[in-house]
Amino acid sequence: MSQFQRVALTRDVAKHRLCAGDVAYVVEIVPHPSGGETGCVLEVFNALGESIAVVAMPLSAVEPLAADEVFAVRRLNSLEISAGDDC
Repeated sequence: MSQFQRVALTRDVAKHRLCAGDVAYVVEIVPHPSGGETGCVLEVFNALGESIAVVAMPLSAVEPLAADEVFAVRRLNSLEISAGDDC
């Protein structure tokens, strides 16, 4: 992973209404303060390029984009996703 790289989330982030597969940009890579898993700060944009969330995640929660993947569009629901709900 590197700064400003585009990545895909590998898990849902209900608090921010984000779903696995959503694309984000790596803003910063940060070491865990007590030696745990390295993390990253991500910025997520809507389809118009407007920032909609900045979140901190462990590196295991993101993966690099691949050449055989395509972007898709989904509606950002106005209600928060509850634990166990599908995106």
